Order: sequence, then C-alpha cells, then structure tokens
Amino acid sequence: MKIHEYQAKGILKRYGVAVPRGEMAESREEAEAAAKNLFGSGAAGVVVKAQIHAGGRGKGGGVKIAKSVDEAGEIASRMLGMKLVTHQTGPEGRIVRRLLIEETLPIEKELYLGIVIDRAEARPVFMASAAGGMEIEQVAAENPAAILKEYIDPGMGLEAFQARKLAFALGLKPQQISEAVRFMTGLFRAFQETDSSLMEINPFISCTDGRLFGLDAKINFDDNAMFRHPDLRELRDITEEDPLEVEASKYSLNYIKLDGNVGCMVNGAGLAMATMDIIKYAGGMPANFLDVGGGANADQVTHAFEILLS
Repeated sequence: MKIHEYQAKGILKRYGVAVPRGEMAESREEAEAAAKNLFGSGAAGVVVKAQIHAGGRGKGGGVKIAKSVDEAGEIASRMLGMKLVTHQTGPEGRIVRRLLIEETLPIEKELYLGIVIDRAEARPVFMASAAGGMEIEQVAAENPAAILKEYIDPGMGLEAFQARKLAFALGLKPQQISEAVRFMTGLFRAFQETDSSLMEINPFISCTDGRLFGLDAKINFDDNAMFRHPDLRELRDITEEDPLEVEASKYSLNYIKLDGNVGCMVNGAGLAMATMDIIKYAGGMPANFLDVGGGANADQVTHAFEILLS
C-alpha cells in the first residue's frame, strides 16, 4: 500500500525524523492559509508540491516555489485538478487533488537514504548514497558502487555504529554525525514498527546551517500486515489506484493491469508469471497479471472473469 508524501512525513515526525514544516491543502484557500502560517513563522519561501503516488513530479511541473502568499495561491489554483504526467504515471497521468505546502530550506547538499527488505538476504538493508535527488534505480544502474549498504539484524535493529558508518561515508561534518544517527535510527524504527516494505528519503538534505532534513519521503506498506495497523489502512487513497485493481482487492484477488492484449487468469503467482513469460515467448503481450489464489471459490472466480473482461 502506498501513501502520499504528506502522510509519510506525518508518520516520520512521530519517530523523531526531521522533516520541513508543512500543511496539506485541497483548495486555493487552504493553500494560502498554509503559506500564510509558514511565512508568519519565519519561512523565506514555500514549496507547492502535488501529491500523487508517482515520482518525477518536479520535472512534470508538480513542484513549484512561491515567494508570497498570493503566489502560492496562484500556483495552487493552477495545480489542483491538473493532469500531472511523469515517467512513472505513463501518458495517462494522474489528476492532482491534494497539495503539500511546505517551507523552503537552505540546501547545501542532497543525499539519499532508503530501507528495503533484501529477500535474498532475508533481512532489511539500509542504503545510503551521496547521489541524492536522483532516481536511485538510475544510480544503481550507472554506478552501483555509489550506493552504500548496511544489512540489519531484525532482532537488533539499526545499531548506532552502523548509522555512524553510513553518516561518515556520506561526507557529513563531524558535528552532524550525532544528528544523522538519530535521524537514521528513527527512520528504521518507523520502518520496522509500521511493517513497511520500502522507506525512502530522497533527498536527505544537509542545510547551510548544518541541520539535516528529509526533504521528500516515500513509504510503501506490506499489504499482508495491514490487519495490524487499522490506523495506517485509513491512509489509503483509492483515487490514486487503478479502479480494476481496487475492485479486485475487494475479493482478495491479486490484479495488476498491463499494456498488452492477452488476458491471463491463473491460480498461483508462480504459474501466473510463467504463463506471462510463455505469452511473451509466443509473441503476445499480457494484458494483466491476475492471481486468484489456490483456494479461490466460485464467487471469486466469477468476479475475476468480470474484471478480466471489463
């Protein structure tokens, strides 16, 4: 399950992870009120950020800086309701329904922090890179050595010496190391206690005055663990999901829409992947991934067919 940036930052703040001050807005009036609050409390400027479940918002025109309350309102009115197209949305784009109005900060250095589950190692891995602000997949492809990794014992959590090792490797100043350790250990506690499958801070910034902040935050949760987190389940925004995928989830079906023209319904994820490979091998293109599961009943199969043919 994915959530918006403003929701991710709200969670991280509870774990002591420093993020810029900001407010969510769903109208021009709310955006202006948020900007007024930030300017009134010392912000030099504000950033208006479109809230969609996709990266590349800045290049697509979904991140703008405003130097006044009126300018923030004008940007918000143009951005709300627009179709934002990025490399992750595809040509159909996403409609912007929410904004994050956030203070600007004096950036000196952009870094990267991320945590995922390494399934080959069967444990979490904490990643860091001095190449912040870029797509980490691009960094991994072009310069794998630029990504630093610390594997974490789930029973021990991220230990201070591991965080210090990463902080020094990122080139942070000696006086910033303690703050960086607090930031990283808080980030890992959030990852572990919320049953996340991915937690990413990109960029993780060092300010000209030495402060450290998570300028952008991305969190994905393990769907299979959401029964333990009813509060997190409430953060789901189905308007950001494919309608057919939302419908499939109501019947415990695993459905992912693809761009092909050959429908595929299988009982078992492994067989589904193999079937899709065979379709590709024969020159076809799968239209979907649809796993009904080994214990599917007649009602589930009926709805699976309806989704497949819709």
